[in-house]
Amino acid sequence: MSGWTLRPKAAPSLRVDLRGVTPAALAPLTAAEVERLRVGHGHALVPMAEFFHVETRDDDRLVFAADLSRFDHVGWQMDGGQLVVEGSVGHGAGAALRGGELHVHGNAGAQAACEMAGGVFRIGGNAGDFAASTLPGSMDGMRGGTLVIQGDAGARLGDRMRRGTVVVFGRAGDFTASRMVAGTIAMGAGAGAHCGWGMRRGTVVFAGDAPPVAPTFVPAIADVPVIWQLLARDLARHGGIFAGLHSRRAERRLGDVAAQGKGEIFTAV
Repeated sequence: MSGWTLRPKAAPSLRVDLRGVTPAALAPLTAAEVERLRVGHGHALVPMAEFFHVETRDDDRLVFAADLSRFDHVGWQMDGGQLVVEGSVGHGAGAALRGGELHVHGNAGAQAACEMAGGVFRIGGNAGDFAASTLPGSMDGMRGGTLVIQGDAGARLGDRMRRGTVVVFGRAGDFTASRMVAGTIAMGAGAGAHCGWGMRRGTVVFAGDAPPVAPTFVPAIADVPVIWQLLARDLARHGGIFAGLHSRRAERRLGDVAAQGKGEIFTAV
């Protein structure tokens, strides 16, 4: 088993679908077999050699030394190993991720980490709409694992999210945590309108500026200092604005009562 570095030849004329290109899938192959591996290019299946120079590595990582903005579904259903992209990626990156580590140094398009079930996905820049959300036709969003976004996230972050942890160091868009069922979403710089719309359960944490909370979220009567400390110390491992949460007090609201929800929104003060 070996790792691979894939270096770009030229930007593709159409979008490329990289489903099936994972560390585990490529590890037992030879360089010639990797070059012959077919990926979707528009309506055709085209060998990888059309887009990348293939080089072996001393470790077992799969590294794309390229900007993959026109390449979709990077890390689709990945279940182990480490995949690194030294640039941005297209839509659906990390969707249905089950295990391993996916690192994107740049931005990610729409539907990043949709229905993610395990592993760790780190995005060095921004993420598009519907991150950690549902795939078209599905009822369940992110189901496990950890998604870390160093920049901002788009609208509908965590829509129908069921489990797992999402940490956004920047700001999220409108309808963050909409229809959320369970899990944790933490944001460092606020969110857009309608945060928690239709929220059933789960936890949202604002470590920095918090948006106005909808009137369908009511102040909690009982204080929960132990739960807050456990949550804050777990988020502290991500560093940055989350590092000092355990030393701050938190205001807690419950809802969305319009949907008979039992979710909670913590605002650090």
